[in-house]
Amino acid sequence: MKKNKESIKIVAIKQSFLKFDVRSMIKNPVMFVVEIGLFLSFLLTVNPNLFGAELASGRGLNALVSLILFITILFANYAEALAEGRGKAQASSLRQTKKDMIARRVLADGNIEEVSAQDLKRGDIVSVQAGEVIPNDGEVLEGVATVDESAITGESAPVVKEAGGDFSSVTGGTFVTSDKLIIRIEADPGSSFLDKMISMVEGASRKKTPNEIALSTLLVSLTIIFVVVVVSLHPISGSLGIKIPISILIALTVCLIPTTIGGLLSAIGIAGMDRVTRFNVIAMSGKAVEACGDVDVMMLDKTGTITYGNRLANEFFPVKGVAYEHLVTSAVKASLLDLTPEGKSIVNLAKDKGIEVLQDGVDASKFIEFTAQTRMSGMEMDGTLIQKGASDAVKKYVGHLGGVIPVDTDAIVESISKLGGTPLVVCEGNVILGVIYLKDTIKEGLIERFERLRAMGIKTIMCTGDNPLTAATIAQEAGVDGFIAECKPEDKINEIKKEQALGKVVAMTGDGTNDAPALAQADVGIAMNSGTIAAKEAANMVDLDSDPTKILDVVEIGKQLLMTRGALTTFSIANDVAKYFAVLPALFIIAIPQMNQLNIMNLQTPSSAIISALIFNAIIIPLLIPVAMKGVKYRPDSSNSILKRNLLVYGLGGVITPFILIKLIDMVVAPLLSILGI
Repeated sequence: MKKNKESIKIVAIKQSFLKFDVRSMIKNPVMFVVEIGLFLSFLLTVNPNLFGAELASGRGLNALVSLILFITILFANYAEALAEGRGKAQASSLRQTKKDMIARRVLADGNIEEVSAQDLKRGDIVSVQAGEVIPNDGEVLEGVATVDESAITGESAPVVKEAGGDFSSVTGGTFVTSDKLIIRIEADPGSSFLDKMISMVEGASRKKTPNEIALSTLLVSLTIIFVVVVVSLHPISGSLGIKIPISILIALTVCLIPTTIGGLLSAIGIAGMDRVTRFNVIAMSGKAVEACGDVDVMMLDKTGTITYGNRLANEFFPVKGVAYEHLVTSAVKASLLDLTPEGKSIVNLAKDKGIEVLQDGVDASKFIEFTAQTRMSGMEMDGTLIQKGASDAVKKYVGHLGGVIPVDTDAIVESISKLGGTPLVVCEGNVILGVIYLKDTIKEGLIERFERLRAMGIKTIMCTGDNPLTAATIAQEAGVDGFIAECKPEDKINEIKKEQALGKVVAMTGDGTNDAPALAQADVGIAMNSGTIAAKEAANMVDLDSDPTKILDVVEIGKQLLMTRGALTTFSIANDVAKYFAVLPALFIIAIPQMNQLNIMNLQTPSSAIISALIFNAIIIPLLIPVAMKGVKYRPDSSNSILKRNLLVYGLGGVITPFILIKLIDMVVAPLLSILGI
């Protein structure tokens, strides 16, 4: 980690010099003016009389001004390069992830070779077994298997995929849960999700947000005003008999224009993108991060976002004539070697109910794996076959063995289905014992997070295709403010548009193809990494951990970005005002002795005053880089309170800091300038 940080800093230093390119500097008008000043002062160092003898100054002063301006730009470039460097490091990490992905490609002679997933191309044949992820979009050529496609359909139950027909298409990133498939890759190289993620991370040339555009306009306006002020000083000083060299006017211009925030503005935005990256969230632009700070409404897809993609055991329902403990014990026996989330949840639920089945004899037992053909799994213990599976599959199996279907089986199955759950029927030989209720389970930590979002004034709305009863149950358990049941893609878009028409900023989280239109319509679209390519392309953020509890973190980072920019802007403007009153009295004190009363810092000479202010102007940028990169501490508060705090802390600090530091620098610089004869 330490080595990685050092390498980022080394790269940032190299980039700091490359960013002196005019094509790069012109994107930042404030620092571009500083670079023009550097160019002019350098020419004056070579030829002091370039603009006439009366505006000339010694080479030593010109060279000193050039050096300080060079350092000022270098520090500003370093701040931006350092912020960009962290994003580049994340891109390198993603490339390594892509490089490490292995696919099993089938050769023409039938043999299998392991290759990097990034080497797969359209037409390649790959073999994917249970427990493996499908490496890219493709078509099933051979085999029948169940595939977890919850990221696409929003349904947590795995679906059967087989060659031919309507169920032969598979999507990269989906998970094979049983059996084996032979797949022909249908995606071209470079169009995978990771390729898009890498390009997103490396997109450091982000779009400016409306707030940032407004701030840039303010900075440009202040720059123009101060340039006009400095230019007007020449005729004014001439009428007073004061000679102000061009190099001093250049230095004065740089001191007075808002170089502090101008040098840090880009770094603040990029650092906002970097901060969400640390939470394993990739943002396509600083605009998306900043928009999070203004979110009023958060819409969330249910399956895979609020609930787990896998349904977990919630209750056991025995049929008439069967003891509750008998059903639970048999269900656990059928699940002891079932390593799927559903199987493990059955064992855990039984323990929670106080029923624990000893695993004696498990080693001698035969585990019956789930297959797409039987749609059942279980265990053969002591000559008895205990299985669990889909209702119709178990009833068909029991009927084939001559068993009788209990009269209340269908009623239990139907009641579970109406609640939006998945019924698993348990049988022992040809006897049906009861039904296991699998249901969507709320992800940990969501309830508390939704409460915090509510405290921040953000309304949460859950979107689900479930019936109103199921939707209401999940919404109450999750603690969301509202829900839309039996929700279709167009319903999500209409709800987002309705909120936006009221002037609200809307964020949408989702993971499925059916979420893509809503993700594109929302002001902030956050796609889960477990979702489809369509969802990720439509969103402007991707959560690599597929953890919706991080929504709050992203919102807080957005608010922190706005607060950081406001705080540093306040400091910068106050800083410039303080420098204005600190430097000008020292310039005119010779011709206008009365201005000595305004020279409260008692700066020794006009040259030392300008050089000291110029040095302060350069060093304040690197001193504020940690604030720009880390951001000011976020506190949920009203806009008025935040403004008052900024004025008190950063405004007052921006006024006081220059007076103290410029005086200290002057005490060191003045004697040195005297020795050098400047």
